[in-house]
Amino acid sequence: MTTETARTSARPMRADARRNYERLLAEARTAFTAHGTDASLEDVARRAGVGIGTLYRHFPNRTALMCAVFQGEVDGLLARSRELLAAPEPCRALVDWLRAVIAHASTYRGLARALMAAQSDEASALARCSLPMREAGGTLLARAQRAGAVRADVSVTDLLQLTNAIALAVEQTPEDPELADRLLTLTLRGIRPERCPDRADSAG
Repeated sequence: MTTETARTSARPMRADARRNYERLLAEARTAFTAHGTDASLEDVARRAGVGIGTLYRHFPNRTALMCAVFQGEVDGLLARSRELLAAPEPCRALVDWLRAVIAHASTYRGLARALMAAQSDEASALARCSLPMREAGGTLLARAQRAGAVRADVSVTDLLQLTNAIALAVEQTPEDPELADRLLTLTLRGIRPERCPDRADSAG
């Protein structure tokens, strides 16, 4: 839960504060898309028509703002993970979800790198924001392992680090649209017994 979520769950936000909050989120999403997650927060505040102090009252640091900006997409990934629990082939379900995670992490320049760093810093706000993702991925992974489709020694933390690394590679190589599937295929060859599909694209 983000700081802002905790605060708003405790007491309703005033109408003017809510408008400021929504404008800041909209401008931050635009800035992160255009310039990456290192975009100037001062520019975000200015474009939202507020001072930098107002931004920090809503979002105490850059990571809190990132968590709020990405929350809708994370909610979509969590919903997709729940849908895939009913899929008949556990390995294919896991691959489909990993592909969606890669697409999300490579949407904003710098996000994949930040997610990789957060995996090694459990105290960071981004790591706490990512906890539901690890839980969702862990459930899909455990299902694939019970089906004998993935080795028992594979951890969800390592798997998400690999997907973030793939997203970072995709971010750095935009001219190669097939790179994500090729790297995901290599990852699958390392984690699966023979029964899991040999190519990422065969799982979609």
